[in-house]
Amino acid sequence: MAELTIDAVVFDVLGTLVDEPAGLRAGIRVLTPSASPSPSPSASPSPSPSASPSTSASPSTSASLSLDDSGTEQLLLLWQRHIEREQGRIVDGDRPYLPSDALDREAAEIVARAARAEDPAARADPDAVASLARAARRLPPWPDTVAGLARLAERFPLIGLSNASRTALLELNAHAGLRWHQALSAEDARTYKPDPEVYRLAVTVAGLPPERLLMAAAHAWDLRGAQALGLRTAYVARPVGDPPTSSDRFDLYAEDLADLADQLGVS
Repeated sequence: MAELTIDAVVFDVLGTLVDEPAGLRAGIRVLTPSASPSPSPSASPSPSPSASPSTSASPSTSASLSLDDSGTEQLLLLWQRHIEREQGRIVDGDRPYLPSDALDREAAEIVARAARAEDPAARADPDAVASLARAARRLPPWPDTVAGLARLAERFPLIGLSNASRTALLELNAHAGLRWHQALSAEDARTYKPDPEVYRLAVTVAGLPPERLLMAAAHAWDLRGAQALGLRTAYVARPVGDPPTSSDRFDLYAEDLADLADQLGVS
């Protein structure tokens, strides 16, 4: 820790501070009330933008899903793969920029059709689709999130840095009780993480050299992106996310936010 001098902490939000799969499952179950709750709400890993989309399911192949636990998980995966694929296309320059709200709406339409929310041959019911899309903003915090942020804020300026749009991030913060000194959306860079321009937003706002910022995330792909711009990195373990590989070399590895605070010397 002697060589790690940090003046501000930058946090990923989706998956790191809020349980994104749990919130989406809740929205899917409202859409498909016959689906029963999954026994393990956070068992499915969230795909990373660097993962291959080649296994993505199409709406037509998923239209006959049974609406049990397995069906709910398949619908969740369908959503995640669409978001992953389309954000990746935007980062690669293969698609014009759209904010996360628009991508969530696309994902909701795909999931609603696949779940037989209406006749699969027609457009999904607009009210059902809109409600499902809003589920992406109603995500529960992890049990340690609120207290952990409050503790870290006693020592460091905290910056939220999310792929969620400005509007979605505002609602996410309010719903989960997240408190920041500054919340930044990738919408301001008109791209998505891991594009370096998103991390540059935090560097610019902080007015500090990148090496004086610590990026904390539950996704190794996210930390690699920050690392490439010179930020220091902390992996925070979560049941969802993208774990580090044997080749990753992050500065800190924390079990949760309390552990991260301990390692940063916050009393």
